[in-house]
Amino acid sequence: MLERTAVLAAEHRVASVVVGFTAREGDRLFPDFIAYVESELRVEDCVFRMTRDRAVLLLSDVGLEQARGVVERLVAGFQRDFPALEAPAVRARYFPVPAGVRELTVKQVLPAVFVDDPGAVVD
Repeated sequence: MLERTAVLAAEHRVASVVVGFTAREGDRLFPDFIAYVESELRVEDCVFRMTRDRAVLLLSDVGLEQARGVVERLVAGFQRDFPALEAPAVRARYFPVPAGVRELTVKQVLPAVFVDDPGAVVD
C-alpha cells in the first residue's frame, strides 16, 4: 500500500492521505465499521486491516481537508445505516503524502497514525 502511494506521488504527482483508524480494545462495532468503509471506497482507494482494533486507509488523489471530509461522511453514513446504542469510538489520524514524495516507509507512517506523536494530525 505504501509503495503504491509513493509511486502515485513520485511518478504521477498525485497527493494522497494515509488514515490510521483505531478503536478501543474489544470494540465490537469497529470490524463492522471497517467493512463498511471498504464497501464505500472508490476503486483507487484501499484499506489494510492490521489488527482487530487498527486499520489503515489509503485515500488517493485527495488533500488533508478532503480526507477529513471523506472520513466524516464515512462515520456519519455508518451511524445512519447501522444505528446502535453507542456510536463507534473511532479515532482517526492522518498522514498527508504530498505529490512528489519519492519514498514512503512504514517507519514514517505507522508511528504518525498510531502512536501519540505530537506532530501527527488527529481528529
